[in-house]
Amino acid sequence: MSMPFYVSPEQSMKDKADYARKGIARGRSAIAMQYDGGILFVADNMSRTLHKISELYDRIAFAAVGRYNEFENLRLAGVRFADTRGYAYDRRDVNGRMLANAYAQTLGGVFSESPKPWEVEIVVAEVGDDPGSDQLYRITFDGSVVDERDFVVMGGSTEQVTTALQERFAKEAPLPRALASATHALAHESGEDRELEASSLEVAVLEREREHRKFRRLHGERLNRLIEEGRSGGSAEQNGENS
Repeated sequence: MSMPFYVSPEQSMKDKADYARKGIARGRSAIAMQYDGGILFVADNMSRTLHKISELYDRIAFAAVGRYNEFENLRLAGVRFADTRGYAYDRRDVNGRMLANAYAQTLGGVFSESPKPWEVEIVVAEVGDDPGSDQLYRITFDGSVVDERDFVVMGGSTEQVTTALQERFAKEAPLPRALASATHALAHESGEDRELEASSLEVAVLEREREHRKFRRLHGERLNRLIEEGRSGGSAEQNGENS
């Protein structure tokens, strides 16, 4: 009679964590960052229909990387949770921290109890009345929650993207400059200096001054114009530094 194969809990958790990290790293990166008018989301995403960035509630948005069917299930659950809470109590009772905690419990339960962890990493962002009250929560595959400041980089080669973004990030930057900083960072993901066009980007914002629902997607001519403004501004700043 063969003996059952024993794996220690520590080794099992390590194996599952390694598996999830590898799955997430295979995808393209996404960035959530503050700018002078709210919170900007930029993802390297060629698809026009499979979104990495979505609205959750009035002032709250969701961004994710990893396996699409898994983070789409999380997005839908978050929308239902927020709608139910807002309907039963008050829309002001729905906030980013509540949703981040709900996602953490779900992912933590899956990671602990399921043989296969979910290959996802998500951000829940809530825009406040001023930059100091903005909220950025990163939730990892094992249910860990981190209250981030300024910006979050997820998926792909996060170290390279984070380093490139730190060089240009400014919390009070206008939208074109913030978008230029994000696209510059994403262009360095593969270690090569490539130029990202609007067709390969998914971009959205939580606008602080927008009435009621703060979420808005940026695409088409509006996005092309912002990209051109950002490039022109970046070129002007570089020429000024070199003169």
